[in-house]
Amino acid sequence: MPIEANGKVYETDEEGYLADLNDWNPDLAAAMAKADGADLDENHWEVINFLREYYEEYQIAPAVRVLTKAIGKKLGPDKGNSKYLYELFPYGPAKQACKYAGLPKPTGCV
Repeated sequence: MPIEANGKVYETDEEGYLADLNDWNPDLAAAMAKADGADLDENHWEVINFLREYYEEYQIAPAVRVLTKAIGKKLGPDKGNSKYLYELFPYGPAKQACKYAGLPKPTGCV
């Protein structure tokens, strides 16, 4: 099921994750969020950018527990907790945020 952003069509898998990670760009992330009925603010971008950096370093998308712990280390305990992350990404912080970040589905996510 492809998604369109800025007049260009991007291929995704059946769950909406990008087929080619190199296609990712911020406009595409915003289009994915809009398709889910969400708008991305600076708090969303903070998590999305964190995930992209994490993936670049470890070559894996973190599961929610690892994500929560890593966010807490980098951004502080007020942001490194499940309640905060689920408020931003109600369909699952790891799953939904990784999708918007153009990353593969995290291991351990159903």
